[in-house]
Amino acid sequence: MGEEVTKMGEIGPLSPKLQRPAHFVLVHGISGGSWCWYKIRCLMENSGYRVSCIDLKGAGIDPADADSVHSFDDYNKPLMDFMSSLPDNEKVILVGHSAGGLSVTQATHRFSGKIRLAVYLAATMLKLGFWTDQDIKDVKSIYPPIHLSLFFLSFFHIPLKFITAGVYTIQ
Repeated sequence: MGEEVTKMGEIGPLSPKLQRPAHFVLVHGISGGSWCWYKIRCLMENSGYRVSCIDLKGAGIDPADADSVHSFDDYNKPLMDFMSSLPDNEKVILVGHSAGGLSVTQATHRFSGKIRLAVYLAATMLKLGFWTDQDIKDVKSIYPPIHLSLFFLSFFHIPLKFITAGVYTIQ
């Protein structure tokens, strides 16, 4: 791994400025885990790239019970911890698939100095990674009252207010 040497300006696994392999961080989507990247990880590592695959909380081999994930921040904690642990001078290429795009967006906001590139591979791409209070106000002003499924609301960490059995609305 990383034995190939590239010249300045050539495309290859080694970063021309740092002369070390580009480091990819792969983030799975819903119902996935780091296991979903195993084929591409092997191909990339055999080509000389550094690759890290993250299991978000309650997914893959992460030991947390999925029922213990109560917010988007909880779900993304493994990725945020990983990004925090990187040396300040290391920049990674974040790749998110499906809902993993939301996690990539949150990481880009928190760790912009550690990210060389963000790649959204058939991924969800929202401005702030999840709905903000202003987004909720905007939707409520256009479509009052709005009813959405519990899954949608809980995944995007939107505050819920119980209305009747099985029906929820944005607060």
